[in-house]
Amino acid sequence: MNGALLVAGTTSDAGKSVITAGLCRWLHRQGVRVAPFKAQNMSLNSFVTLDGAEIGRAQAMQAAAAGIEPDARMNPVLLKPGTDRRSQVVLLGRPDGEVDAVEYRQHAGRLLAVALHSLAQLRREFDVVICEGAGSPRHREHGARPGRGSAGDRGG
Repeated sequence: MNGALLVAGTTSDAGKSVITAGLCRWLHRQGVRVAPFKAQNMSLNSFVTLDGAEIGRAQAMQAAAAGIEPDARMNPVLLKPGTDRRSQVVLLGRPDGEVDAVEYRQHAGRLLAVALHSLAQLRREFDVVICEGAGSPRHREHGARPGRGSAGDRGG
């Protein structure tokens, strides 16, 4: 299995997406096969890949920086806020339902498994995967494991 690096920040909107893109670009210029990854993203700003999958725009920009086509595995769980209490879940680029925070927790294990599988696939295919954290490691909503954020967490 190949390497991975986590880019974490002290807050949401700390610049993790830009740093991740910069690292992808630098590694690409060094001849390293690199891919971005963000297990879960909450955003209304999405990008549609060539095969019709929907991912976060930041991951599409990071893929461009890495010199590769965007892939749904780079952002396997996309949460699109619909109302103050509910979000659409987009799983591997395809709509998978709508949930509130309580319902989201019921799906967290399944979503985590998909995210971990996606990361493992990318790590097999690329020399390095640059993983962008969500929000801040200090966010209580995120818990100790990836994919534990709530549908109401707007951090990015």
